[in-house]
Amino acid sequence: MGVSREQAAENRRAIVAAAEKLFRERGVDAVGLAELMKAAGFTQGGFYNHFKSKDALVAAVMDKALEAGGAMAASVIDDAKSVGADVLEQHIRWYLSPEHRANIDAGCPLSGFAGDARRLDDEARAAYARGLATYLERLAAVIDEREGSAAGATAETSVTGRASRRAEAIALLSQMVGTLVLSRAVADVAPALADEILGEGRQHLLDAGPAQHRPHARARSRKS
Repeated sequence: MGVSREQAAENRRAIVAAAEKLFRERGVDAVGLAELMKAAGFTQGGFYNHFKSKDALVAAVMDKALEAGGAMAASVIDDAKSVGADVLEQHIRWYLSPEHRANIDAGCPLSGFAGDARRLDDEARAAYARGLATYLERLAAVIDEREGSAAGATAETSVTGRASRRAEAIALLSQMVGTLVLSRAVADVAPALADEILGEGRQHLLDAGPAQHRPHARARSRKS
């Protein structure tokens, strides 16, 4: 007797969830099909009932992780807005927190899969790139809302402003991901160093503010 369509979909979700956990913990290449199917509660032989290859599974994992990561980031933004907090400051504090660092299983996938992304197949890398682009757009929008548009700005300055906000978002996200990845990399063997990296990276971004990442702000700083 075959499984229902609903049960098959549930089994597929269980395989993806188990694979994501293992991939995040140990890396994609270090996890074999037998191990991940056992973690999901199935035999290895059933794998090809759901996926044509491991690459197809990795792409599915990436899609799921990035969708969940985007929803998590949006929730942090919405929560900050609901209490009238500085959204960008709250975002930095959340991203570079000990709790997020410890959340390897379900934390931001951009940092969680940063080491694996370049070795994945085209479909999975494309999914990662889409997730990265979406996160940058969301972060640029937060920066734009925070700083606001100058009164009476012309169309030309508005275009310049959007480019500047994107540059800020790229610099900010790069620093947040880099700080989190480095802190997480040594958290087990050198916890004091890990905390120092996380704390100093967080404080630097909070002290600097997004305007310090703008190209024109850096240019003015060099001239002064």
